[in-house]
Amino acid sequence: MDYATLLQILDSTLRLATPLLLACLAGLFSERAGIFDIGLEGKMLMAAMASGAVAALSGSVWLGLCAGIGASLVLAALHGIASITFRGNQLIAGVALNFVASGVTVLIAQRMFGQGGRTPPLTGDARFNPLTLPFAEELRGVPVLGPLYAEVISGHSILVYLALALVPLSWWVLYRTRFGLRLRAVGENPASVDTAGVSVVALRYAAVAITGVLCGLAGAYMATALQAGFGREMTAGRGYIALAALIFAKWRPWAALWATLLFGFFQALALRPDVVEAVLRFKVPVPALDALPYVLTVLVLAGFVGKAIPPRAGGQPYVKER
Repeated sequence: MDYATLLQILDSTLRLATPLLLACLAGLFSERAGIFDIGLEGKMLMAAMASGAVAALSGSVWLGLCAGIGASLVLAALHGIASITFRGNQLIAGVALNFVASGVTVLIAQRMFGQGGRTPPLTGDARFNPLTLPFAEELRGVPVLGPLYAEVISGHSILVYLALALVPLSWWVLYRTRFGLRLRAVGENPASVDTAGVSVVALRYAAVAITGVLCGLAGAYMATALQAGFGREMTAGRGYIALAALIFAKWRPWAALWATLLFGFFQALALRPDVVEAVLRFKVPVPALDALPYVLTVLVLAGFVGKAIPPRAGGQPYVKER
């Protein structure tokens, strides 16, 4: 495999890892607060449909982005009401949201556009276009680092760079702010937070809202940047892969970045069977390559990377003692 091919794979890795990273950070905030969220997939799917539909109707990708975040926040609010207010089973509530999103997105898209549950192709200002970073073309001729900067780091949509910037921001919020300290404490020992006079319900709703925003960004990216419009079940299990990456990262922001890049790399390899065959020296069936990210997900969830200890109060509704 030559250097040019490697750069192409790394470029695809970054693009494909972006929705995983956003969803993984979304799950990080939610689970750190003690709310296990299986519904990441449904929130991403609803956001993708809303952003694709509004962008197609309005011709503005920014309106589409706002619509995607809004749609995701609606599902996040429903999950919060079921899990926090009514103290329902968090996992079942998340799975129910996934089923609802799977059906509602196709129904709405078909009703609005009549194209088999898809939105019309997005073009022009209805999509996030690639950004060329400063001096990308000037540095292209520099050996090794020039092509890496010009072809891998430069040339992505603004949401890719936003996702990367959210990693240090999430670390700072969780580990260097009072809000982050309280959020992590709610996930470990909510009774102690309540004793200190801080509302457990408010903190958990705040975490669920952050999850909704990040899932909205992930879904909007898929419909308006990674692809040109919404398609039926376009998230294709990425919400579950993001959860596996979160376990792999042991609920830490920087580790989440590397975990999602690893999953993104496997997805990128699935798109390049010629490279895999050249490295392995034998032909690999395309369906087997397509299954690579999901096989990795199963291995992670089965404990392949060692025992990961979740927040102690995760999945447990808090009942205030009287």
